[in-house]
Amino acid sequence: MVGEALAAAGLSGAGGGALAANLIAFARLLRRSGLPVGISETLRALEALTEVEIGDRRQVHAALRATMIHRREHFELFDQAFLLFWRDPEAGRHAAAMALMEGLRQQEKAPPASRRVAEAMRDRRPHAPPPRPEEDRRQVDMTLTVSDRERLQTMDFEAMSAAEIAEAKREIRRLVLPLDERRTRRFRPDPQGPAVDLRATIRASLRWGGEILTIERRRRVTRPPPLVALCDISGSMARYAQVLLHFLHAVTNDRDRVHAFLFGTRLTNVTRQLRHRDAEVAFELVSHIVPDWSGGTRIGESLTLFNRLWARRVLAQGAVVLLITDGLDREGARGLAEATDRLRRSCRRLIWLNPLLRYQGFQPRSQGIRAMLPHVDEFRPVHNLASLRELVASLSGPQAGRRRAA
Repeated sequence: MVGEALAAAGLSGAGGGALAANLIAFARLLRRSGLPVGISETLRALEALTEVEIGDRRQVHAALRATMIHRREHFELFDQAFLLFWRDPEAGRHAAAMALMEGLRQQEKAPPASRRVAEAMRDRRPHAPPPRPEEDRRQVDMTLTVSDRERLQTMDFEAMSAAEIAEAKREIRRLVLPLDERRTRRFRPDPQGPAVDLRATIRASLRWGGEILTIERRRRVTRPPPLVALCDISGSMARYAQVLLHFLHAVTNDRDRVHAFLFGTRLTNVTRQLRHRDAEVAFELVSHIVPDWSGGTRIGESLTLFNRLWARRVLAQGAVVLLITDGLDREGARGLAEATDRLRRSCRRLIWLNPLLRYQGFQPRSQGIRAMLPHVDEFRPVHNLASLRELVASLSGPQAGRRRAA
């Protein structure tokens, strides 16, 4: 389909006979790696190559990345694919496969971007196993084995391949978050309600000349509290933020009164963008308004700005706040304890989700973590699907008081 589009555009022969074919193969590699690269991106990339010097590798790299990639978090994966493919497609395919096999033998994990590109470079055509004689077939007891789905629940988001991340996103979309309902100050008419509605009773008696024939009753309205998420998108949190954004998108579209904020070096409200039903469209809208993805971290300044501009708007009626960050602040602990304490006093429940808790020997050594920790109600890990399910179970159940979980 891409080749027909290139031929129709009159660009199939641009820059030499093999340029269009190589570019199509490169676009397929990017798609197998998990990047959203389609026909329009490929056509724009080929047009851009006709405007730059083909012999200059830096110009070609800049042209392809500018036309084929739309989000900052995809830059590293694109760079890995570019280095492997445009050096020599055939040699790159064999080198990537050999590197992947060698890494599996040594039980060493390669960087996630390199591993995903290596998986995409491998030939993915299924090879049918040779037929075996009937007498060689044996039954295997699978009672004590672990299924792929169970293994996925405990796998770290950072260690997942492109296919595993796609499956994890599908699992996240199935999560349901029924927050425990809270009593409000409003009432609604209810014939079986526990309280007598004197006003409604007198108002109804006017129809009968002041005679009270029925007793009107009412019931207090209960509804889930607002949910506010503050997610760190700095360089140390970028890979986790990519997956957690799918969780925030699923929650935002599943219930009302959900507010989402992203912060790195600045604070950005992305609630309206995440309300779009299509996840890809929502993330594309988010990428346009978030300029500090995978940059530095100013947690104290971001929380101070949230307390000043947004706390009185979104933290009413006993809101629950999810603070998603590793606590590593480039400014140290300056103003961090005060901002966290004020945030804690403004909400009913403050839950800190930290991916660093995935380590068994975790100790709060950094200044930022030590400054924030005394002011949160709960301290939980958020690095795999199992930790997200535990968070959902905790938010869905009634809470008698404030507590801290590690």
